[in-house]
Amino acid sequence: MTTLVKWAIRHGVSHVALAELREMMGVDSTPDLEPQTGKSEAAVQANTRLAAAQAGAILWRNNCGALVDKRGIPVRYGLCNDTKQLNKRLKSSDLIGIRPVLITPEMVGTTIGQFAAVECKEADWTYKGDDHEKAQKAFGELVMSKGGVFTFANSPECIKGWL
Repeated sequence: MTTLVKWAIRHGVSHVALAELREMMGVDSTPDLEPQTGKSEAAVQANTRLAAAQAGAILWRNNCGALVDKRGIPVRYGLCNDTKQLNKRLKSSDLIGIRPVLITPEMVGTTIGQFAAVECKEADWTYKGDDHEKAQKAFGELVMSKGGVFTFANSPECIKGWL
């Protein structure tokens, strides 16, 4: 536990206030993004990352796919993309990150990092249950079964409940 975190605990400073101070001090890495307008998935994603950063969480872009390297060998990248078969069943989220969670009195003042996954969609999206969405939901259910948080997001407000 860092000196700054110990000081914050001793003085009852919330993790949100501490995150703001760390950001002001340039301690944490925040996305180099500007707020975007529009309803595209890219706009939802950028605005969701900014909302998370403002609340003390960090969300990184999780690109998934496969490319052929200079030797002609396919290279798979991204979470849950070890094989084509696995990626068909579990499609990892667009955004992967960590949110700070302040532990309650039993573990006084301890802050843990909780795994977070956000699957971004365009603003007017609704769940239809096609194979692609089912595989994305399966990844989210796996994350939640292990204590993480997951949501589909068609606006930054979708993550407010767990920030």
